[in-house]
Amino acid sequence: PGNVYFVDSGATNAADNAGAGTRTQPFATVNWPMSNANSPLTNNRGDVLLVHPRHVETVTAAAGLNLNIARAIVLAMPSAQQPQINFTTAVGADMDVSAAGIIMAGFLFTGGIDALTGPIDVNAADFHLLGCEYRDVTGQVTDCIVCDANADRMVIDGLVYRGATAAGSASAIVLVGNDDVIIRNLYIDGNFSAGAIECRTTAVPRLYVGDGYIRTRNSADLCIRDLITGSTGVMERLFLSLQDNAANITEAITGATFRLSDNIWVVNLDNEKAMLLNWIASTDA
Repeated sequence: PGNVYFVDSGATNAADNAGAGTRTQPFATVNWPMSNANSPLTNNRGDVLLVHPRHVETVTAAAGLNLNIARAIVLAMPSAQQPQINFTTAVGADMDVSAAGIIMAGFLFTGGIDALTGPIDVNAADFHLLGCEYRDVTGQVTDCIVCDANADRMVIDGLVYRGATAAGSASAIVLVGNDDVIIRNLYIDGNFSAGAIECRTTAVPRLYVGDGYIRTRNSADLCIRDLITGSTGVMERLFLSLQDNAANITEAITGATFRLSDNIWVVNLDNEKAMLLNWIASTDA
């Protein structure tokens, strides 16, 4: 089993050095032990960073938080309060997932500057994001969770996404050529011009989306979208809430090679009852 280390920016003696990380002297940031060559964490050992609920970490630049220890677990201590990671100052400020097999659970991410271009940037396989929340605080994030083709077998479970109601966002989750992605137990609410979940640029094989709620406040009414055609996957047990009463609700999910179960409900006006999605495979130009 891996070793356990502690992180707490609120501790008076918190420090980022090789001797810190103990219960009595925690690390001051998640970034230092996950990215520094002198860190006591070791790749592929299953080391755990246990993060205090009062912890706050501010990310102001690209790769300002770099998760680069393979198979590490970054875990919030059980509490009603979540440790926070705030993205500010530059639109490219982000958390890079650069090593395989990392698990991150129980965090609150906030967008503290308008038009963030991808604050959660996943570039490695087997990343698990569990029980986390994202909130727009200043303006609207453009794309929140962005992935490249290296992010195979990613699991997003229990995501709560609270986007701004004003226009400005494109997508909550952008998938680009990464295989076998699982997205489940989700709550997503935002104003998405390109789709709350979008397969973009390169086809995404074997995508699974299930057990969740998606609300889009953009009249494009796109909840799950395969932009380039050829992505495959299964969608089931979803409630989709649209903005435009004139919209064709069958296009809330677009993708000519997706497979859908019958228990997907769609509603597009207040004071109306949702109907089962009467879906015809389609693409969106």
